[in-house]
This record gives sequence, structure tokens and C-alpha cells, in this order.
Amino acid sequence: MSNPPAKQNRYSAVLEHVFYQHYQAGMTRVPFSRDELVAAATTLGIVPPKNTGDILYSPRYRTGLPASIIATQPEGMEWIIEGVGKGQYAFKLVKFHRVVPRTDLATISIPDATPELIVKYAQGDEQALLAKVRYNRLVDIFLGLTTYSLQNHLRTTLETGSQIEIDELYIGLDKHGCHYVIPVQAKGGTDQASVVQTAQDLQCCAEKFPGIRCRALSTQFMGDDRIVMFELAIQDDEVKVVEEKHYKLVPADALDQAAIRSYR
Repeated sequence: MSNPPAKQNRYSAVLEHVFYQHYQAGMTRVPFSRDELVAAATTLGIVPPKNTGDILYSPRYRTGLPASIIATQPEGMEWIIEGVGKGQYAFKLVKFHRVVPRTDLATISIPDATPELIVKYAQGDEQALLAKVRYNRLVDIFLGLTTYSLQNHLRTTLETGSQIEIDELYIGLDKHGCHYVIPVQAKGGTDQASVVQTAQDLQCCAEKFPGIRCRALSTQFMGDDRIVMFELAIQDDEVKVVEEKHYKLVPADALDQAAIRSYR
């Protein structure tokens, strides 16, 4: 007896089925409903998960869309899945854009305050990155705010019914007493910030923290143990970089005094 297909392959099959139930060449938007995901799973002989949103979560944030759907993308465009209402979604074509670190920025050295015990037991790149950002107060340094980690791996549901996860959520305060909510995406390996996740982070903060300014961040490891911090915004369905800085955590006795003076 053959083994059942991996979960992500089953979910991809469901998405393909739903997509091609509606798609015709030239379409730039393909609407579908949560109920259609369950119906497609039943048609394909797949037991749907208790949380139907799991079918969308992995392709949107981790594995990407099935190759057969990607093959329909015009040059310079890509399909995203957006929530458009309670239990309602749409595949939508947007301009292809990924946030990648610049190669011409100077690197800022920061004394490494990460506890050795945390370094030893951090589970994977993403967890190690979040820990280094937290213990070295890189959000504070980058934004010029005093910030506090409120929660990490916040998994919640938007008013549209879309299920999202924020890697870490900070609350910040400036010298005037203004408050900020700061969602942080931590990208490991070759992952890059996406328009979907950034837009949903901003939407989540607007819904759950009304009246507080949201500043969306993304961070990832670069080569040579450097960490890049981005502040992101959405304009015309594209992720735009508001600001970018590169940091390197080093032992205090390895700091370059000349460089410290030049930072002024």
C-alpha cells in the first residue's frame, strides 16, 4: 500500500482544484470561498483539517502556491491569496516583488548581549533571530523607540476570516509618550517578506489596536552573521521599504572605536 501524500501536497491539490474551478485565461482575480475548500477536499478524497484555514496557511507563508498555479502567472506578476470577507478569499495577481537586502549599506556593529545559553538552545534560524533581535534591543535601536515584546507567534483571525501568524509583536513608546504597535516578521533561510503577510500584519494591528500607529518590520540573517532590519509599508499592492539597516553583533572588545566615532 502506498503512503498517503504529505499534508502540504494534499493542501496543494485542494487549492489547484478550487483555482481551476474558476480560472480562465486572462483573469487577474479568482474568488473562492472557505466552503469550496472543504468541498474540494471531499471530492478529492482528502480529509479536510478541523481548521480549514490550515489549507491556506502553508501555501501562503511557507511552501508557496502549487506549480500549476504559478505557471499561469504573466511575466512580472504573481498570485497572492487575500481575504476579502468572512470566509471569502481570492487569488489576486500583483506585481512580483520581494524585499532583499541592499549590498551597498554600511554595517553597524552592536555589542552582542545574547545570553550564551539562548544561543546554545535556540531552535532553528527563526527562533535564533527573534532571540537576538529581542536581547539586543534591535527594534529599539532601529526605530529609535523604547519597545517591549508583547507576544511571539501570535496566531489570530482577521475580521475577513483570514488566519494569520505574527512572529513577534512589540509595543513601543516614543519620547512624546505616543504609543506604537510593531509586528515583526522573522525570515529564515531564503524566505523573503511578502505583500500578503505585511498587509495582513498591518490589518491585524489596525483591528486589534485601533488608534495606535503600526510600524511593520521584517528581519533576516545575512551573510557574515549580519542582521538586516526593514521597516515596510504597502503601496499599490507592493511591499515598499521605508528604511533598512544592517547590524552585526560582536563582542564588546571587538568594537571599532573609529567606527563608533563615525556613527555620530
